[in-house]
Amino acid sequence: MSGKKNWRRAGRSRAKLHFWEKCLVFDLFCVCLAAGAVMSGVGKAKLLDQGVMPAAQVQEDTQAEKKKVALTFDDGPHPQYTPEMLAILKEHDVKATFFLLGEEVEKYPEVVKEIQEEGHVIGNHSYKHEQLSKLTMEQACAQVNRTNKLIFDITGVYPSYLRPPFGDWHEKLDCEVNMVEVLWDVDTLDWSSQNHAGIVNKVLKNVQENDIILMHDGYETSVTAAGEIIETLEKQGYEFVTVDEILFD
Repeated sequence: MSGKKNWRRAGRSRAKLHFWEKCLVFDLFCVCLAAGAVMSGVGKAKLLDQGVMPAAQVQEDTQAEKKKVALTFDDGPHPQYTPEMLAILKEHDVKATFFLLGEEVEKYPEVVKEIQEEGHVIGNHSYKHEQLSKLTMEQACAQVNRTNKLIFDITGVYPSYLRPPFGDWHEKLDCEVNMVEVLWDVDTLDWSSQNHAGIVNKVLKNVQENDIILMHDGYETSVTAAGEIIETLEKQGYEFVTVDEILFD
């Protein structure tokens, strides 16, 4: 389970190591974007009416303007509900991010492998879901490093992303663990309510572009709710991506 956090993820600042350099590039990009704005909105509609811009081009541009959002799942893998969640994601051609607990990775390595084979991003959620800030730095690092090694032994890849349990980061862990911390924007509290309608409504009422949604893959209601969330948000113009596309694009 993960505690509720209403503030935006701290990992975004850590992830963008060259932020100010990117800002300079972004300023130039904005100038170009402003110059091209005449081709958007009403401008495109007029060109379409005049037969200058084909309908297919307008459709492609509309698709390119979809709003990104990321689904993330904590506390897995679960032997039953994680495969069911993977089936839902595959049905909708959606990629997500799974933050795994080391002690569960040890129990269900075949499910970890399935997550990787389906093309999802695997992150670290510590070994035993302990509050890292209440541990010594050595203990906290051991929780993270042990889980990293377990995931590597199964997938051949060390995780790049870490979601600390309860969103509580150890203040000295940055200098010891070379990973990107990923928190969230919308907490469904699905572990607490286990109520399909409540989970869906919490997302639909609060989600915005570039948000990271926190769910869990250990409950039947989370599986069914994820399917409805995907269907509804896609109709609203959202596309689902993994956390790296939110943090770095």
